[in-house]
Amino acid sequence: VQLQASGGGLVQAGGSLRLSCAVSGRTLRGYATAWFRQAPGKERELVAGYSRTGGYIYYADSVKGRFTISRDNAKNTVYLQMNSLKSEDTAVYYCAADNSIIQSSYRDYKQYDHWGQGTLVTVSS
Repeated sequence: VQLQASGGGLVQAGGSLRLSCAVSGRTLRGYATAWFRQAPGKERELVAGYSRTGGYIYYADSVKGRFTISRDNAKNTVYLQMNSLKSEDTAVYYCAADNSIIQSSYRDYKQYDHWGQGTLVTVSS
């Protein structure tokens, strides 16, 4: 399965961006899909994700109420709508997918086998 992330850019604090992750090679069905981010000098962290069944959505506490993950199964694409952006949201954002990950590991980036190339989000204050 291949993932292609896009939609990053430069935005002022308080602004919005929508990231897209186009998945090819497999359908999203049965895959846990997630957005992670990595700021300079920091470890990669979970932003938001779907469980393998798609029935469970989870967010990092730092983005709850501001970010929304969604997906379009017909387009095989996962989105991350980011509102009320803050300077601390600046990072490279990655989408990830895996079809064998267990629920207790959803937040652990090391457990995902498939990754997109990353898209840079820069929030200016």
